[in-house]
Amino acid sequence: MLPRFHPALAGVLSDQPYDFEIVYINDGSSDNTLTIIKQLAESDNRITLIDLSRNFGKEIALTAGLDQADADAVIVIDSDLQDPPELIPQLLAKWREGFDVVYARRLQREGEPWLKKFSAYAFYRIIGKLASIDIPTDVGDYRLLSRRALQALHSVREQHRYMKGLFAWIGFPQASVGYRRDPRFAGHSKWNYWRLWEFALEGITSFTTRPLKLATYIGMLTATAAFIFGSYIILDKLLHDNPVPGYPSLMVVVLFLGGVQLITLGIIGEYLARIFGETKQRPLYLIKEIRKDGTA
Repeated sequence: MLPRFHPALAGVLSDQPYDFEIVYINDGSSDNTLTIIKQLAESDNRITLIDLSRNFGKEIALTAGLDQADADAVIVIDSDLQDPPELIPQLLAKWREGFDVVYARRLQREGEPWLKKFSAYAFYRIIGKLASIDIPTDVGDYRLLSRRALQALHSVREQHRYMKGLFAWIGFPQASVGYRRDPRFAGHSKWNYWRLWEFALEGITSFTTRPLKLATYIGMLTATAAFIFGSYIILDKLLHDNPVPGYPSLMVVVLFLGGVQLITLGIIGEYLARIFGETKQRPLYLIKEIRKDGTA
């Protein structure tokens, strides 16, 4: 991807009246990515390489790049060419109008299976309803941040990071630019449905406690239903001398209540695991090498 992405990006930047630094974050890749970035840096002195000590995940790698950035404005973009660099002038135009955050909204998602499109559509709207802040729908990481928005993000050091939520949480004037997301130029995404599910849980638990309240309400409703059903069985026995339902009904009730309890414990466990992660206060990432202007 990089030999195709970098010329496309450089061509767009060369037409703008600004000095740019291009920061590539190598998040513990196991292929030839690191070598290619170093080769690109030999012919373009605007490139800065941040090589992390291992794979820390996309959200942490993005944080590492933002931590190293020092500019009047920062643009975040993936290198798979699904997010077109040609949109950068529009982001800059909105920034000049006074917006601190300018995000690119996906109007279409070309080349993706219907299940992924549907799950993404549903997730953005579910978290939008659950979260206590307004998280824009159909928006990825592709966006521009002003200096003060970047400095605000620097102050947020939580371990479990859902960056799309953090971009919205900092506030400041925000605007959107619509675009059509192109199919991936080459390779395959490593974001399978299981990883997307875990990412969704990360986002939901980072910005709302409503699942905990929902677990409480489910418990109350279940207890009420059990009380009513138990009262009915007792009255039916006393008034009509009907036999008490036996093994099948007992198993159904026990399994139902057990399932509700396990779901509730699972919700509590998700939040508890995140509390455990925050209390360890480990660094978000470790950098193996920073290379700028062709030198480490």
